[in-house]
Order: sequence, then structure tokens, then C-alpha cells
Amino acid sequence: MTSDLQALAASAAGQVKITAIKAMQTTNRSGTWIKIETDAGICGYGPCHAPGPVARSVIDTLHHGRLPHLGLIGKDPLTIEVHFHNMFYAYPQRGRQMAVLSGIDIALWDLAGKILNQPVSRLLGGNFREEIPLYSHWGVSDPLNRQAWIDGARRLREDPHGFRAYKVDIHNAIGTPMQQFRPTIGPQDAHRVQQVYGYAREALGDEIDIIVHCHCELDVPSAIRVAEAIEPIKPLYFEDPLAPQFSESWMALRRSTRVPIMTGENLQLAESALPFLINQAVDCLQPDLVNSGGITGVKKIADLAALFRIPIHLHNVSGLGLNMASQQLTAALFNAPLMECTRDADEAPEAAENAPVVRDGKMLVSTLPGLGIVLDEDYLKATRVEGEPWWG
Repeated sequence: MTSDLQALAASAAGQVKITAIKAMQTTNRSGTWIKIETDAGICGYGPCHAPGPVARSVIDTLHHGRLPHLGLIGKDPLTIEVHFHNMFYAYPQRGRQMAVLSGIDIALWDLAGKILNQPVSRLLGGNFREEIPLYSHWGVSDPLNRQAWIDGARRLREDPHGFRAYKVDIHNAIGTPMQQFRPTIGPQDAHRVQQVYGYAREALGDEIDIIVHCHCELDVPSAIRVAEAIEPIKPLYFEDPLAPQFSESWMALRRSTRVPIMTGENLQLAESALPFLINQAVDCLQPDLVNSGGITGVKKIADLAALFRIPIHLHNVSGLGLNMASQQLTAALFNAPLMECTRDADEAPEAAENAPVVRDGKMLVSTLPGLGIVLDEDYLKATRVEGEPWWG
């Protein structure tokens, strides 16, 4: 528990108890929501990438499985560090459970902020920034068409959101469906990559950064070829070129290129990040709150990375819940100068109020209690996945 939360929670310790944890899947980008209810009538919400039935199964196992004493029902929601330890270490959960338990952790922080009438960033130690610089995503349907890039870039410059950096996917350039492993790529593929990213750089000019966006498609020789091909455009990062777990492969790539390397959206907890940091294998980590242990787990990764002077940029391609949670943590981290979001992050129909505000390529940090999430219950009820129980 951070010292700020510890100090603020002292006067409220033991006064509120968790009465239920629920999950409900919707059809919009937010997907599945976690809801923590209390005997004080205050609720906390968190995003969760797992389907509704999976989330409810994990929640049930946590409270009625082999070790029910590790569950949260009947306990003080403000002892977040204890709950984090019990969920992730005392009875280790990995795989699909990670998304659910991470969502519970995020909802606990939302709940703590509401109980203490403070934004989560304040509970985490305070804000290093009030507006968070962003990067988003861009591409064209015909990547070998130079004019398509020029026309697309013109439309980007007209976008009032004003993003100053974009991820541009590699799978179109190498002719592979997204996230499909490509055994190897040869000189002709590498030439096509160089051509595609050259068009993107020409269209955007030098004033907008480009992240070369992979999804772990490449082997080491291919990643080295791609790094060589993209070096002339001076990318901000070469993202996720290799299999996500640390191995000597990352060091082979690191030794072969001057291009900055980023990875981390699939990391689980701080121990997965540690070998990348110790070996200086990457220039940036991009953990995802829902994949990596929630706000508590990613705060530990960020604090560890700070010891190695490595920045983190939160991976964030989800809806309202992940946007609001990511902005609160990013605001409170010195070594988090950028954050990812979708180009329509401010379109949040499930928000009754306080939707994300994006302007001049930055997201305004909410000052409302908790994560600043104010849900439109009628909208949620109407957009449930068929068969999902209503949690009201």
C-alpha cells in the first residue's frame, strides 16, 4: 500500500466491508466490467478482458474454492496490498484469471478513492502531470500505395484530437494476419517493410512520431531485418517484435540495432518485467493494467523500471474503464511520459458524465473521486451480451 493511501485510510479503516463482487459483459468496447459492492452503498468498478461467465467463475473460485479465506467478501476494501498478495501470490493465479483479478484490483482502487473522496492518482502519491501526452493508431488499407498514406496523413492533421504519435502495424506490410507468427521474412519482405514505413514517414513528416507496431510475429533474424529496414525513419519504438517472454532472443536483437525497443503488454506482474530491466533488453515497457496485475501490479512494475531509468507507457486499447484507470496511474508515475489510447477514446457512451477529455494530443486527468467513472446504468443494461445477468 502506498504511504498516501495508508495515511488517508487510517481514519476509515474497518468502517466499510465488501459485500459482493460481480461481473457483467457488455457488447461495446468496455467488454466486461467488475463491480465491487459494500455495506456502505459505495461501489467500485474495474475493466476486465475476460468474458462474463469466465469472470464470474474466477470470482466464485476465489471465494468458494479451496482457499476461501483468501477471498474479499466481508473484508475491508482499503487493505489493497493484502488483497493483491492473496489474489496473485498466496494462491497464484495466471492465464485468463489474471484479467479478472486485475479487474478486481482496479475496482478496489476506484472504491478506495470513493470511500476517501480522493482521485486514485492522489492515493498513489499525487500527480506528476495534469494532462497526459498520448499516442494512438493509424494505417491505410493499401500500404504499398504512396498516395493513400499522403491522403490519410492529411486527414490525421485535421483530427481535432491532435495526436503527435501513432502506431503503424507491420502485419499489412509483411502480408500476415495480425498476431499470426511468420516463420521468417526474407530480403523482399524487408524491402516492402522499408517502403511502407518510408511512405508513412514521408506522409507524416518529422513532427509526428511513428511506432512500428508488431504483435510478436517475428523470429530473431526477421526482427533484425525489420530493425534495419525501419532505422531510416527513426521510429519512436519497435514494439513487440519477438515472443513476449524474456529470452536470449531479446538480447540478440538488442545487440544488433540502435532502434529503440518496447514490449510488455503481455507481461504478468513485476517478476516478468525484471529480466528485461536487469539485462537492459528494451528501452521502454508497456504493461497493460488488465494483463499485468491491475493498478497495484503495474505500479510495482513502474517503480522497478524507475530504478533502471526505464520509462513505461501503459498499453490501453480498451474502453472507458481502462482509459480512466490508465490515466490515473500514469498521472502518478514520474517515469510514464506517454500513454496509449484509441483515437475515439473520448467517445464513451457508457459514461453518464466525465467521459475522457482528449485535446492537443493529451488526455485531461480526472479529479473526481476514485477513477472518475460515472456509469450510465440504463445504457449498460441495454448493451449487455445476451444471457448476461443484470447486476443491479
